[in-house]
Parts: sequence; C-alpha cells; structure tokens
Amino acid sequence: METSALFQRLCLVEIRRLLMVIGVAIIVIILFQCFALPYGKGWSVSSADEGSVVMVISNPILSNSSKSSIRVFHIMTNGSDSSDLGEEAGDEDEIENTDADYELSSSKIEQNDVLLKLGEMLGKSTDNTSSQEKSIETGSKQLKQVGETEILEATTSSTFGGIQSNDGTVPSVLFGISKKNGENRDRDSITSDSFFPTKVISLDHMETQTKNDELLQTISVTLNNNSTRDSISTLKRWEHSTSISQMNSLLLHSLVYSHSMPRRLSVRDRELLSAKLEIENAPCVDNPPGLYASAFRNISMFKRSYELMERMLKVYVYKEGEKPIFHQSKMRGIYASEGWFMKLIEGNKKFVVRDPRKAHLFYLPFSPHMLRMALFDHNSHNQKELAEFLKNYVDLVAKKYSFWNRTGGTDHFLVGCHDWASQMTRHHMRNCIRVLCNSNVAKGFKIGKDTTLPVTYIRSAENPLKELGGKSPSERPILAFFAGNMHGYLRPILLEYWENKEPDMKILGPMSRDIAGKRRYREYMKRSKYCICARGYEVHTPRVVESIFYECVPVIISDNYVPPLFEVLNWEAFSVFIQEKDIPNLRNILLSIPQEKYVAMQLGVKKVQQHFLWHKKPVKYDLFHMILHSVWHSRVFQMESK
Repeated sequence: METSALFQRLCLVEIRRLLMVIGVAIIVIILFQCFALPYGKGWSVSSADEGSVVMVISNPILSNSSKSSIRVFHIMTNGSDSSDLGEEAGDEDEIENTDADYELSSSKIEQNDVLLKLGEMLGKSTDNTSSQEKSIETGSKQLKQVGETEILEATTSSTFGGIQSNDGTVPSVLFGISKKNGENRDRDSITSDSFFPTKVISLDHMETQTKNDELLQTISVTLNNNSTRDSISTLKRWEHSTSISQMNSLLLHSLVYSHSMPRRLSVRDRELLSAKLEIENAPCVDNPPGLYASAFRNISMFKRSYELMERMLKVYVYKEGEKPIFHQSKMRGIYASEGWFMKLIEGNKKFVVRDPRKAHLFYLPFSPHMLRMALFDHNSHNQKELAEFLKNYVDLVAKKYSFWNRTGGTDHFLVGCHDWASQMTRHHMRNCIRVLCNSNVAKGFKIGKDTTLPVTYIRSAENPLKELGGKSPSERPILAFFAGNMHGYLRPILLEYWENKEPDMKILGPMSRDIAGKRRYREYMKRSKYCICARGYEVHTPRVVESIFYECVPVIISDNYVPPLFEVLNWEAFSVFIQEKDIPNLRNILLSIPQEKYVAMQLGVKKVQQHFLWHKKPVKYDLFHMILHSVWHSRVFQMESK
C-alpha cells in the first residue's frame, strides 16, 4: 500500500511539472507572437479560401538579411476544392472611398490578400497542360487542390520574382501544393509528425513565367509604391470589370425598362412622354448635314431628339446658394468642364426659364471642386462632411419648392468633374441625373440615368480651342504615345512593359511642364496613330478629349469607365478599348488593326471633334449642347407610358 501511494504521489508531481512546462511554453509562444507579428516576423495564419488555410513563416533572425524562408501550408477540409477569394462588387465603394478615414494598420494583411487573389485570378487564364503540370500555374504560382496537403518551402533573396516586401521578407504569394499521396514530410516545419502529409518542392522546378506572371510581379511591386486600397481595387476591377459590350447591353436595358414615375403626371411630364414617342419613331435619315452618321448609335433618333430638345427643353436654375460653392465657375484647369457648363447655362436665355413650373429639368448650380476647396479651408478633410453639406442644400430646396419632393429628384441634375463628386452625391442625390467625369460603373454610376462629363483640360479661358488639329494618317510615324505622371496603379505597369521597349512606342513618364515640354507633348499627340488614355487615380483622364483634340485615335485603358456622350455615340467606331490586364499585349493589339480600319477610326475622331469643344458662345452640336442633350435624353427615357 505504501509503495502504491508513493507511486501515485510521484505521478502527481510529474504531471504538475509537465503542466508547468507546457504552461511556460505557451506563455513564451504568446509573448513571441506579440513582439514578432506587428513587424511581419514570426508565423501567421490567414484564410485563403473556403476550407483552406495559408500559413506563412519568415525567420525573424533573418528578416533583415538577404535571405528569408517561406513555408506555405494549404490545408484541405471536407475534400473541398472550390475557391472563393472574390469580394462583392457592391463593397468596393466602402474600400476605395474612405480617403480621410482609411486605417493603415491592416495594410500588410491586405497586401497578402491582394497577392493571393491576383495569383488565383491570373492562374485561371491557362489550361493547356496535363493534370500533373497544372499543379504549378501562372500568376503567384497558383497550385491546384487535388487531395491532402503539401508544404512549399523556398529559400530566396529579399526580392522574389520581382516581388519585394517592405521589411525585406518575401510576401505570401505562394499557394499550397496538393497531391493524393504525400510521402515526405518537412522535418524543419513547426508542425509535428502527426500533422498533414507534406513534401518539399524546390522553386527551381517551377514553370517559366508567362506574361500574366510578369504582370503579377509588376502589380506586387506597386504595392510598396501605392496604397494597398488601390491594389485591392485593381484586383476586384480586373475580376469584375465591365467591358464596353456589357456597357452597351446595360444601356439598351435602361432604355427598355423605364424608371419610376410620379403618380400624377404634370403637363411637363406629358410633354416628355410625347417627345419620347417621337424619338422612338423618328424618320430614317442616312447622312444628315453637320453630323457623321457612323459615329452615332442611331443617327435618326439622335437628330430627332436634338431637334426636340432645341424646341422644347426648359431648365430652371435654383437661385439658392452662395459663392464660391454655388454660382461660381472655374474656367481653367482639369476640372474646368463643370465651370464652363455652369457659366454657359446660367447665361443662357434659350433654355433657362424663370418660372420653375415651366421647367422640364432643374439644375443644382454647385461646383464639387469649389465645394472641396472651400470646406477644406475650414479644416474639413472628410467626404462625409461634404456630402452632409449637400444634404442640407437639398433639404433647403425641398422645403422651399415642391418639385424635388414630387419626383424624388429624378428631374434634377448636377454637373461635377472633381473625383469626389461621385462619392459626395451618391446618397442624398442618388435619384438625380448626375453628369460626372468620374463615371465608374463599378462605383455607383448608373448607365442610362447618369451621364459622363468629358474631362477637358482648359489652359486658356480666352482661347479654349488653341492648337486644335493634328497630322494626316500618313504623317503619323509613331504607333502609340503616352506621357504623364504616375498617378494610380496602372501607369507604372504601362511603363514597366513599354517604356523604351520599342522604337514606335513612345511610352514616357512625366514630361517637363515648361513651354518646350508642353509643345513636345502636343507634337507627340499630333504625330501618333494611337494615343494611350490610361486611367489615373480614378477611371477618367483628360487624354481622351486631348486625343480627339489632336485627331489621334484614343486607346482607352480604364476598366469600368463609361466614355462621354455614351448614350448617343458609338465609341467603337473611332476609338480602341483595351482591358487593363491586356497591357502586355498592347502593341500586338494595335498592330493587328488593319490600316483601313485605322484610317476610318481617325476620320471618325476628326468628325466627332466638334462635339467635344467649348465655345465662349455656344454653337450647334458643341460640348455644351451635347451635355445638355445627354441630360435631356436621360430624362426623356426615364418616362414610362401609363
């Protein structure tokens, strides 16, 4: 009995010691994690897709050296091989449009998510290998999920295939490899032998990178040069981008399905309904004077619509609001379009009426650019505060007049070229017809209701048509031209691929802003066949109008961008649309266009030029009238017959 009791006491002592050792080990691990993880060292676990985990290990001792070690675990559960790394397009606004409130604390985690998602998305582009070869794919070395798990281990320099992290360690851009029968296990891994079957695979056995691989690397480099938010936006845009053909379908759908109408139609509503019927039954015309039929979707309907606008349209301009936010126009610079329209509409006697009861449309005369400038002077750096300011203005108008409440604002319109105009007006003015430069269909721009305001960089308010025109097609030896600041994520990628690569591709960075530099910029545009219109921070760029100004065929590289006057113009007749992910193939795409088609497009550019010009005194079919027609067109086709 004594021997048995003594043995039990010894066991209890050993158990206590064992528990103590385990407890100390857990505390040490927790402390290590607390000190290591904030700086990107140690190990971390993140969700890669449904039913899997990606684990990244980097040696904290070697973090500042030239080499780092990565281990990525892909843990399969429930035998699932589905992937769901995507995010809903509707959430994009919340990610991209919180400039003032954006927190940088999660940037490292988001960068990893960005690279993981881009690797999967680009990896889907090739499917011409055997099942064994498919395990190592394009992008970020996407690895097929087949069975259990393996561990991918690599020792590499701080720059991994062109991808470099801020702290010198390699980002988590590798996916786990899976096979049905894993034989070897990584003895150096932090997992025990009871963990999942593993196998060590050398990076030397990876396949040769494709163009998409290189694009992934370039994007990854920009993570350090641009905000993580922009990089996340890039991936979502590429995965959910809307093509020009899809935009055409959205426009057609909006014309077929009208918007809601007030219960009681006013006299003006009935006039608009009558105009809609006349436009839909417009007599056929082939080549009306003053217009280039090939550049229009339906020249007969446009001609009839424009004639009815000139004859019928009446606009009421609200008098409320004080300068500089209201009733003050800025006539020079990149945001000049909103200023020119404001000045010309407020001084117009043909369309503007003093009695609001006679109006078909109501203009809200504020400048988003001036609003931002004025409130920023009072230390307001939040778009929400600017939106609240506009809400108070709308409440004032709704309280004083009955017109806003009668239609919910659907017969009101605003004109804004500042980048923030879309965000500032998307809630309290969402029913209005919004004329916006930042016409991003993925961020709330409604094709068929909203319309695009051309970005026109006005350098001289006295002579906005200075230097108009360009060379003939035979006098344009340059295939493609671009020059500009490295705004946004896309332009660095463009230069990475094409700067100083081909003699006929003049793809440059910023040019000098002196007189000689500006003259050189214009000459390049006038002597180039195609002018690259690459998006900046937002989807729009003044190069679209500049290309038309200098009779150079625009090449629009901006996913989800709705081009100006989209309701009536057939942009594919005089411009080229290239998706952002196709930048590596830019030259081949342009060279594949037959000379006859290029000449026809260049002629189309010359013919539509008149629709993109500002005049101090408006003329028929100029930009002032075309913007007003777009608003008229949108309102007319919102009407639904009772």
